Amino acid sequence: MARITLTVNGKPVSAEVEDRTLLVHLLRDHLGLTGTHVGCDTSQCGACTVHIDGRAIKSCTVLVGQANGTSITTIEGIANGDELHPMQAAFRDNHGLQCGFCTPGMIMASIDIVRRHGAGLTEDILRQELEGNICRCTGYHNIVKSVLDAAGRMTTAQAAE
Repeated sequence: MARITLTVNGKPVSAEVEDRTLLVHLLRDHLGLTGTHVGCDTSQCGACTVHIDGRAIKSCTVLVGQANGTSITTIEGIANGDELHPMQAAFRDNHGLQCGFCTPGMIMASIDIVRRHGAGLTEDILRQELEGNICRCTGYHNIVKSVLDAAGRMTTAQAAE
């Protein structure tokens, strides 16, 4: 058993968990943050994407010990109270989701993509970078439309979280 301390969505968290526990399971099973989805257990789908110290990471690839001392943001932590994050609002406004299973991971990955590319983000770059996130419903057209719309809405502070 290992004792870990993290900051999750701006709140300090400590837990005693088995060394082999994956971050995705700590978030879902121990902290009740079920917006982070387990889709494949092989890091292929991206449904479990969260931000660790501001970078998009697939949480099914991280042992909790590796995340010890970090700051983690999940889909539950990006809205400002009742005000959706611009990426969430753009996905809603542009119909960037259907079943919603991949949506939290898509949104978290997309925020990081916008943060890294800023005004230089193009549709080609976005499509290439989203290859690590699988959606089986939308065909990606409205996802791409949503992210490009959100990129125009996001301020520097929002992109940096």
